[in-house]
Amino acid sequence: MDYLKVSSKSSPASVAGAIAGLVKDGKPVNIQCVGAGAVNQAIKAVAIARGFLIPAGLDISCSPAFSDISIGGESRTAIRLAIYVHRIQPPSPPSLSDEIAC
Repeated sequence: MDYLKVSSKSSPASVAGAIAGLVKDGKPVNIQCVGAGAVNQAIKAVAIARGFLIPAGLDISCSPAFSDISIGGESRTAIRLAIYVHRIQPPSPPSLSDEIAC
């Protein structure tokens, strides 16, 4: 399984664009982070990606899990986020009948 690897120096907006692009293409999205700063950037990216996707009738949620990985021969604990896609009705503009007469 492929992972978007997010570091503490990753741009949340760039990661959000990658998430939104994969979701729109119907591809699975999984994110891997090591360290509190990386997790912070990944969660911000998920929040930003929601803003990109909701107008298109899509919403996302994530499920975290711990994973033991090896980096440079050293064992580390990563947090992996599985992204789940939900189809929603995009918000519709208010109609004239929604206005209150004075």
